[in-house]
Amino acid sequence: MNINYKLDLENKKDEWDKFEEQEFSLDFLNISNKVAFFILVIFLSIVFLVSFKANADTADNLPVVVQKLLPPPFVPIHDQVAGQSSKVVKVTMIIEEKIIEIDDEGTQFRVFAFNDSVPGPIIVVHEGDYIELTLINPEKNNFQHNIDFHASTGALGGGGLTHVLPGEEVILRWKATKPGVFVYHCAPGGAMVPWHVVKGMNGAVMVLPRDGLKDRDGNPIRYDKAYYIGEQDFYIPKDEYGNYKIFKEPGDGYSETLEVMRTLTPSHVVFNGAVDSLTGENAMTAEVGETVLFIHAQSNRDTRPHLIGGHGDFVWPNGSFNDPPRTNLETWFVPGGAAAAAIYTFHQPGTYVYLNHNLIEAFILGAKAEVQVNGKWNDDLMKQIKEPSDIDWNAYEQHLLSLVDK
Repeated sequence: MNINYKLDLENKKDEWDKFEEQEFSLDFLNISNKVAFFILVIFLSIVFLVSFKANADTADNLPVVVQKLLPPPFVPIHDQVAGQSSKVVKVTMIIEEKIIEIDDEGTQFRVFAFNDSVPGPIIVVHEGDYIELTLINPEKNNFQHNIDFHASTGALGGGGLTHVLPGEEVILRWKATKPGVFVYHCAPGGAMVPWHVVKGMNGAVMVLPRDGLKDRDGNPIRYDKAYYIGEQDFYIPKDEYGNYKIFKEPGDGYSETLEVMRTLTPSHVVFNGAVDSLTGENAMTAEVGETVLFIHAQSNRDTRPHLIGGHGDFVWPNGSFNDPPRTNLETWFVPGGAAAAAIYTFHQPGTYVYLNHNLIEAFILGAKAEVQVNGKWNDDLMKQIKEPSDIDWNAYEQHLLSLVDK
């Protein structure tokens, strides 16, 4: 055998012996390092798997409640302060395409309604809760619908995941991460978006902070009852005689209605679907000393809520409960496509008028409501010194003379 080749083999054998001695020795410290490394790998793998499973099953492992939605102006029963655990709040909405009467002149209009009401019902949850909506579009309907939640995150507010044809249903679950009051509406695409919205397909969601509402100093704010006012603008064409047209068939009047919509001038601006829907026997109610939360939503146009005879003690005009409330407002501004919340404690009995303070829209087009308040009158806050009677000109002249003497 070649001497060089033999030496080379002996060198390689020596190198291998050294490698075996180093890697496979029974040295305690070396074994400990290897065991520690493998334990660390196994531990991290377990942590990753547990974390992944926890994230994947967060909503699935939470308690589930079924919220009974109510027709506006009423608000579902709810806790003002959340419990320890978040929850999944299940709600169901059935879409109705129907003809309703919207004023005292008998004007009829075909609306699209979530849960048979215009506006659709308000959903109430707490920050960190999940809303699981079952949206049903019955076979008897004629149009595709969906829903865009302004309070949600992703997929066009859920609009991209909720398109349902007649005869279909869809289930959407989303997490409420932003405290406040928000609008939702139908948004099927193109010109159908405003057309569906001005046919009544809109509503609101209230996401309360887990520890409840607070003033700017962190003091809790509580309310005795809550009302939800949905402001709706309608655009109804007229015939050659100036009378509002009635379109009995589902698709009739689409192009004519769009022409009125393009003027940006509504024929009606109403609360909760019709003129005087919240007045007289249908008025909201309260007692002297009660604190009332008013939630006001407008999906399409700006509005200016005002309570005649009262104020906004605490107001979130843009809806965010993360921001401190403004105080003692006479009128608050709500931009189109938004909702606002206001709280007032009633101090006097009587009829209060709650309206959009564009007074043309309130008294001519219909955007007004009433709050009937029972209780004892407080003369210190207001007192009539003299009842209406004939003018006493002598007393008036004496008054003028007294001013001259001064």
